[in-house]
Amino acid sequence: MIIVGVDEVGRGCLVGNVVAGAVILPDDFYLPGLTDSKKLSAKKREILYAQITKECQWALGESSASEIDKINILQATMLAMKRAVEALNMQFDQVLVDGNCCPNLNNCTAIVKGDLIEPVISAASIIAKVSRDRQMVALDECYPEYGFAKHKGYGTKQHLSALEKFGVIKNQHRYSFAPVKNLSHF
Repeated sequence: MIIVGVDEVGRGCLVGNVVAGAVILPDDFYLPGLTDSKKLSAKKREILYAQITKECQWALGESSASEIDKINILQATMLAMKRAVEALNMQFDQVLVDGNCCPNLNNCTAIVKGDLIEPVISAASIIAKVSRDRQMVALDECYPEYGFAKHKGYGTKQHLSALEKFGVIKNQHRYSFAPVKNLSHF
């Protein structure tokens, strides 16, 4: 039976893409320490990411900030998850998604806190988190005044202060999110 695990990262951020990971674990796959990416240090996530990407089938799906603004964060998240599964480009028997709703995919089951209890979803969580964090580090290199490498795009005090001081970054910030939308100078 081929089971795809799916999870997303970046849903609550003010900037950047929402990123979904899709993973299929080999039958004999065992990886100690595999759990929800939020429970792991960045160093441990990187180690697990390297092992997962080496030994498993995996793919990413994303929705951009402009897509999020156009169709809303929930629909953009579902779209990113669907894109991740479709990017695997293979037949599967079941999809297990972290959360309480599924994208428009056959044989999909949503599992609340699935990233804590289903290793295949945990692996997808790690793929998505490391990938999105790397995007934020790259964005930080272009816009270091915002501190993206540190807060990864979430609405921290540092990020909100930078928004007030420097304004929004076109095609990066999510204009439909209140802290960005409420700024008068964009």
